[in-house]
Amino acid sequence: MAMNGWGEAHPAWWLNLQANPDATVVLPGGEERAVRATEATGNERDRLWATFRTLEDDGTDLDALAALRSRRTPVVVLAPTVA
Repeated sequence: MAMNGWGEAHPAWWLNLQANPDATVVLPGGEERAVRATEATGNERDRLWATFRTLEDDGTDLDALAALRSRRTPVVVLAPTVA
């Protein structure tokens, strides 16, 4: 789940979502859902980052990787939109 190789620049997919937050995700099995992207902030960001860190079970230290960047790694929320 690398973030642009943990390089300084934000990844292109995040820049695209900032410019055009309405998107479509494809779920396992091929089902498509309309979503709207926002950046999590404050307590929501902290809670989601803590959850995200637990998803890696290969020993990756996401906090150490994120520390390589001078800017904070964004946490993106994809909320379903009403069709």
